[in-house]
Amino acid sequence: MPSYRFTARRRAILSATLLAFAVPSAAFAADSFPSKPIRFIVPYAAGGTTDLVARTVGQRVAEKLGQPVVIENRPGAGGNIGMDAVAKAPADGYTIGFGAISTNALNPHIYKHVPFDPRRDFTAISLLGTSTIVLEVSESLPVKTVPELIAYAKAHPGLTYATAGTGTSMHLAGAMFSQVTQTNLTHVPYKGSSPAINDMLGGHIQVMFDNLPASLPHIQAGKLRALAVAGKTRSPSLPNVPTLAEAGLPGYAVEPWFGVYGPANLPAPVVQALNTAFVEALARPDVRDKLAQAGFNPKGSSAAELQTLTQTEYERFGKVAKSAGITVD
Repeated sequence: MPSYRFTARRRAILSATLLAFAVPSAAFAADSFPSKPIRFIVPYAAGGTTDLVARTVGQRVAEKLGQPVVIENRPGAGGNIGMDAVAKAPADGYTIGFGAISTNALNPHIYKHVPFDPRRDFTAISLLGTSTIVLEVSESLPVKTVPELIAYAKAHPGLTYATAGTGTSMHLAGAMFSQVTQTNLTHVPYKGSSPAINDMLGGHIQVMFDNLPASLPHIQAGKLRALAVAGKTRSPSLPNVPTLAEAGLPGYAVEPWFGVYGPANLPAPVVQALNTAFVEALARPDVRDKLAQAGFNPKGSSAAELQTLTQTEYERFGKVAKSAGITVD
């Protein structure tokens, strides 16, 4: 018996000692974050709006944190493939993702199978900002205003419109437009903005809903005609182009937002370190100017604000998608 009590006592002392060392060790790991490169997954093809924002902001975040931020483009399934990789990554802050209104609010309502739940499987880090969707037509289409496009579409049932992909916020904007105007438009999804714009310039398709940064250079060059923007306010990049609400569709507004997410259950100190780095990067004048010139509206936020936005937009677009009948096989 004495030997048993002595062993039990030793075990108790050993357990207490290990526990005492475990807590400081975890705290030290969080305090030392980051100690290696951070992988920033962009779930869309290189060369688009998200890629530009990720690389511009990522460079400044890397300078702040003292570790490289490696951009990894993993497109497919409307962004679901890339964000699924983020959801399944270790919750240590070394893999983060470029989430969006589509991946974190819309997709679960329109895809038959989404391998993650945006409300449960991610940790919100910071808002990145908003983009503007532009309704544009080719120079060959004989319309110069939204009412003229509506009249043309009603006279030509099945008129096609392009977007950067099925299930994107641009697709949502187009479906809402068709629904509100009671026009029978046919959606033609592309794998990104670039190939769709090429077909617009080549005269193969005449109407497009696109994220403004990708189309802005062509609009400014007079090769594409912007009829309206889909946001609540006009774009500073196109001050003379009305909103769709101003053009005769009151209450119409689709404004894509983007944010940084990590896997669920990221340690609070890691979230704070990442949030501080992204918010400071987005506030830099050089970053803001570069993104604004491309038609993107940079804006950081607290992690809690992004989490609230994700939840409310998830619920809102669930109703919109059901009403508009948007589905993806």
